[in-house]
Amino acid sequence: MKKDVTMKKSSFMKGAFITTFGIVLAKLLGAFYVIPFHALIGDVGGALYGYAYTIYTFFISLASAGIPLAISKLVSEYQALGYHSVKLRVFKIGKRIALLMGLVCFLFVFLTAPFLAKMILGNVHGGNSINDVIFVTRVIGTAILIVPVLGIYRGYFEGHRFMSPPSISQVLEQLVRVLVILIGTYLALKVFNISMTNAIGIALFGATVGAFASYIYLVDKKIRNKSKFQERIRPVNEPLVTNKMILQKIILYSLPFIFIDLFKSLYNFVDMVTVVKGLVKLAHYKAVDAEIVYSSLSTWASKFNIMLVSISSGIIISLIPNLTDSMVKKKDKNINNQITQAISMLLFFVIPMTLGISFLAKPIWNLFYGDSLYGPSVLSYYIFVGLFVSLFTAMITILQTLKDYRAVFVSLIAGSLIKIIFNSSLIGVFYQLSFPPYYGVITASILGYLKSIIICFIYLVFKYRIHFDLVLRNVIDIICGSLLMIFILFILHYIVPFNDNDRLMSLMIILVYVVVGVVTYIIYAYKTHTLSHIFGSNYSKYLPKFKKNKKGLYNPFYLCYFFFIFFSE
Repeated sequence: MKKDVTMKKSSFMKGAFITTFGIVLAKLLGAFYVIPFHALIGDVGGALYGYAYTIYTFFISLASAGIPLAISKLVSEYQALGYHSVKLRVFKIGKRIALLMGLVCFLFVFLTAPFLAKMILGNVHGGNSINDVIFVTRVIGTAILIVPVLGIYRGYFEGHRFMSPPSISQVLEQLVRVLVILIGTYLALKVFNISMTNAIGIALFGATVGAFASYIYLVDKKIRNKSKFQERIRPVNEPLVTNKMILQKIILYSLPFIFIDLFKSLYNFVDMVTVVKGLVKLAHYKAVDAEIVYSSLSTWASKFNIMLVSISSGIIISLIPNLTDSMVKKKDKNINNQITQAISMLLFFVIPMTLGISFLAKPIWNLFYGDSLYGPSVLSYYIFVGLFVSLFTAMITILQTLKDYRAVFVSLIAGSLIKIIFNSSLIGVFYQLSFPPYYGVITASILGYLKSIIICFIYLVFKYRIHFDLVLRNVIDIICGSLLMIFILFILHYIVPFNDNDRLMSLMIILVYVVVGVVTYIIYAYKTHTLSHIFGSNYSKYLPKFKKNKKGLYNPFYLCYFFFIFFSE
């Protein structure tokens, strides 16, 4: 069989960009499909979809969230030490664990679906029924059988610093999933005229089909590049490492990751079991209106938050093997530099994106979902949850990589308690203060993540002596640049207002604002040297490629050239 000679290892910076680009592209597919999907199923259908998907993400976190990252860390560690046979056994044991966990979680979801449905809806009537929730929950549970094993393959590639195949697999998974969702839902509702519940079941089954397609791709990629995984850095006498020791390490490394995603999913789970009932009882909403708000939070607005979190995921996935390598080689300076650079890179992207999406909430919502009573209001505030989740994910993963499990658990538990305690009560508080009551739910999430971030920051500064001076300086520049961007957009608002509900006009408005905003922010970052402070001075060698043509315009082909040079070996 012909070998694939295009698969190459990536450095931290290149790996961060490749993984981030792949994840963002996958999330873009996941974001834009909601435009026709929302048109097909509406807000009440979106609530039903959100119930099932929240349950799925909670249990997929339990089944697999930490294991792929643990495999990546262990493979990277043993590869750096030259323990080739141990590395292979890590992969095999990881697959067995993933298969077992996937099967157990699938059976649990299938059998407890009636209990979960009653927990969500309680005695609320007028919207989706308990039987509807039971059906869609069981359908999406089938994906739990495949996704954990798929994660093991991604972790194995990433542990070898082959960042492109996992990124491509994510795009492929999302593409297949989106095609099943759109084609399946359309045929179900418009051609065969089956019920909304069954149509949503078909859409949810897209997660299973997409995961299977991605799994086949990575298996084929691994077979075609078998020799590259067998490369030895140096000949060493491998010590005795038993399967029991490997299993213990996988569990030890994966548990914090599992708890990270489990507690993040817990936030959504708490919303799922409190928002509808809380809005009905504490804010006197009708059941249908309460489900529309929950749908806006869990299904529609969350797509934009995922875009922010994907940036964090891409940077952190690349950071883990590099940070692990520095720890094994005891390069303390590298550890400090890698952590501060990763945090700075993350904030450079997510802060202006958060403020920009919040400012453009009305035209964005109108473009994606049409006119809505609650949508723009939800999105303008809920997008800030994405900012805090991104930073939280980065901080907590860094602590886990440093093997400080106590700090991980303390921050996770503290933040989750804040969410659980205040989620329902803040609905009533905001209602009494004449604010939108669902802002209480969003505020509870922000306070929970903020608590966790502060605890992580304290541990990194005082226990590990990580110097955040450079990060703080960069953050000031980033915030100033972002505020300048918003100020310019605010002035632009008087010239190009948001008073048109036409989708085409909304698109044009967004494009104008995005171009003005991005140009303002990048110019500020360039003039204040924020770009070089965060990405290093090497980025400047690409800038001459963006030279003007005879008409004084920048040639767009140079942009393609830039990305080609950057991502090539």
